[in-house]
Amino acid sequence: MLMEPELWVGVGFVLVIALLVWNGVPGLVGRMLDQRSAVIAAELNEARRLREEAIALLADYRKKSAGAEAEAQSIITDARAEAERFATESRASLKAQIERRAQAAQDKIAQAEAAAMNEIRALAANAAAGAAEKLIAARMDEKRAAALIEGSIKDLGGKLN
Repeated sequence: MLMEPELWVGVGFVLVIALLVWNGVPGLVGRMLDQRSAVIAAELNEARRLREEAIALLADYRKKSAGAEAEAQSIITDARAEAERFATESRASLKAQIERRAQAAQDKIAQAEAAAMNEIRALAANAAAGAAEKLIAARMDEKRAAALIEGSIKDLGGKLN
């Protein structure tokens, strides 16, 4: 039996295992595995933390995006309302300005008509006075003129008191 190679391989194997156990290799391997396990656990925890942070950032981004979209919609709505208000005010202002200018034009026309009427009346009065003067000069003789002057002098005393 001592001549069998399987026996010596088995004895060598047991001696190597015993030598490894005596030098503390299983504890060393266990510590190395524990360290590797701790590193992997830390990496997994970091990955979870980063994933949660990414999810939170994504949710925050979506919330900000929705807020920005709502704000943009509000700005657009306000701008449209402001433009409509400005257009309404501009139309009203333009209408009032046109009405004022039309009224001013009508006033100028009325003034021109009144001035023309006054000028026509003055010309008519001058013409009537001239015609009356010519008629009186043509029909008046010395006798009549003296009688009119005398009558006026008599009436003058009563009018002054």
